[in-house]
Amino acid sequence: MQILVRHLPPLLIGSVLGSFIALGGTTVFAEREEITSSIPFEELRTFTEVFQKVKTDYVETVEDKTLIENAIQGMLSGLDPHSSYLNQEAYQELTISTGGEFGGLGIEVGMDNGFVKVIAPIDDTPAQRAGVKAGDLIIRLNDTPVKGMTLNDAVKVMRGKPGTRIKLTIVRENEDKPLTIDIVRDIIQVKSVKQRTLEPGYGYIRVSHFQSHTYDDLEKAIGDLKKENNKTGIKGVVLDLRNNPGGVLNAAVDISDAFLKSGLIVYTEGRVSDASLKFNARSDDLIGGAPMVVLVNNGSASAAEIVAGALQDHKRAIIMGSKTFGKGSVQTILPMKNSNSALKLTTARYYTPNGRSIQAKGIEPDIKINKVEISSVEGDEDSGFDEADLPKHLQNSKSDKGKEKGKEKEEMKVTPNKPKKPADSKTDETDVTAEEEPLIKSDYALHEALTLLKGLAVIGNAS
Repeated sequence: MQILVRHLPPLLIGSVLGSFIALGGTTVFAEREEITSSIPFEELRTFTEVFQKVKTDYVETVEDKTLIENAIQGMLSGLDPHSSYLNQEAYQELTISTGGEFGGLGIEVGMDNGFVKVIAPIDDTPAQRAGVKAGDLIIRLNDTPVKGMTLNDAVKVMRGKPGTRIKLTIVRENEDKPLTIDIVRDIIQVKSVKQRTLEPGYGYIRVSHFQSHTYDDLEKAIGDLKKENNKTGIKGVVLDLRNNPGGVLNAAVDISDAFLKSGLIVYTEGRVSDASLKFNARSDDLIGGAPMVVLVNNGSASAAEIVAGALQDHKRAIIMGSKTFGKGSVQTILPMKNSNSALKLTTARYYTPNGRSIQAKGIEPDIKINKVEISSVEGDEDSGFDEADLPKHLQNSKSDKGKEKGKEKEEMKVTPNKPKKPADSKTDETDVTAEEEPLIKSDYALHEALTLLKGLAVIGNAS
């Protein structure tokens, strides 16, 4: 999520769940409601009466500070799933999590009807390796029910010393009974950008999270792709935003800007003036206008939706996959003056360049890709019947035969859908899998994106 911190350097925005501070744009601003300073004395009397009853009649003694913090938590949690009160400890944890390294499981979470909902597992983390998926509902942490916990309390339990274990009980769609997943905590170091060459001229860029350094990482990744494909040039790029839960607003704007030459990227509308912002593209297209396909799914949230929406509205890329998460609100961090605490308060909604709000709606892909499972059929060779199998068929001319043989030799040299790795790159488990299995089987959506890019390239060459 994107978070704006007031009373700190401008647009210092951190990622926790997937919300954003965006921009206020064009002429589409709601009228500002006049904020009254009236105090609801009757309601405060009721609050005071309840406070006193708890102080005197509750079965155990409770400190005033605890009662007040719980009251504040209740006030904010009743607003929406993303607003909350950050006490000193929670505020420090927020700072740690936005730094890109912390001890935990590696999942972005929110609240859903009292349960912790997985927005997306982060790439190369214990949660992803253990099989946690976007959309999972966590109902127990070890033996403790989640129902009744605040999100901050649940996050606190999931974080911990690297090497320690935690058991998640998960409810998953299409599963008959809850799943139990054991995970070993680790230091979470989020690498936000990865890249590789799918075929000569066709690059793949994976952005797993939006952090302050993501644009620099993207710029380097595109530079590496250009070096790897210096003979063919960049013919097309797949930008993979699947299971990307969001992050820093400035990073989302910069990533969008990397592929746009001009125009509005995103804007926000809120009740106060500094919640209404807008951002415009200002730099050149880093891939020179080459065709793009952006992959998204239900785990693509907030910042990822800003990028997808901007590129879709500008018709700069084809969006492929499934409908995104629909996180279209902005959370602002408001530090409290008299303590080391803060409010994480929803202050605005953000909109795509064409004025679309994705809140609770998501980004609808241009091309939908359903979940499929590809299995091999017996025998690799085509057993079909053609002209050459007919008795007494006419022979081809010598010149045509020569051309056909040359074509066969040329085709035999091509190894489609095999990722080309730089000579100095290290091999990890993901890369090994990609090399051993055809792309259509290991990642069907990516295979379809590559196929589409190749088709666009053919059409571009013909025109």
